[in-house]
Amino acid sequence: MTAPTVELVDEIVAALATVSDPELDQPITDLGFVRSITLDDHGVIVRLRLPTAFCAPNFAYLMASDAQDALRMVENLGTVHVLLDDHHDSQKINAGLAANAGYRGTFGDEASDSLADLRRTFLRKAHAAAMERCVAAHLKESDLRLDEIFRLTLRDLAAGKEKTALLRRRVDVGLSICPASRVVVDDEGHPLSRVEVPMRLRFARSVRISMEGNAHFCRGLLATRYGDSDSADTPQVIDIRTTGRPQ
Repeated sequence: MTAPTVELVDEIVAALATVSDPELDQPITDLGFVRSITLDDHGVIVRLRLPTAFCAPNFAYLMASDAQDALRMVENLGTVHVLLDDHHDSQKINAGLAANAGYRGTFGDEASDSLADLRRTFLRKAHAAAMERCVAAHLKESDLRLDEIFRLTLRDLAAGKEKTALLRRRVDVGLSICPASRVVVDDEGHPLSRVEVPMRLRFARSVRISMEGNAHFCRGLLATRYGDSDSADTPQVIDIRTTGRPQ
């Protein structure tokens, strides 16, 4: 690929990396869900794939729709087409995306749940998991007692990927990121008492373990389905443009 093409593909991949599987809280690029990126004279076609043909349609639509929205933010990309391959609702989802029909317009009476509510549910789970990771990391590096965790504030947390992830998730669900804010809070951001914290952390730990286990399981299913190696998370790039390319 030429240098301009490499730069454009990097921008596309970076945009797609902002899209996460709602249940696993990991980027679709890391999970290997981006099958291919095709550049043509009109814009870009991105094909997605999932571990099974029966992955929840609402999750599938959410990821495909988010991918389309993210790509439309890339400057001078042209027309954006996102296609979902090998899913039992591929035809319906792809038609809905092409028509900008939205979730309810795509699924009609089948869209019983609000997509916004679904998104919020999983963002809250992602926040709980990030919160538990931060607390566990802090306990390893400090002399904080278990019965003092309720006092822990964002200011007390050491800088690093765990804290960065927690702050990002707090923003996602509309919680305060003031340094004086308590780390262990409920879904609405309310601080918890000394006796409430252990139960909240047990729940958060179960959420984290479930998410990490499901992610590992999905990677295995995807690799089995498509015969991938463990490192096959790099999408195929196809450039079929006939104009505007260096000769």
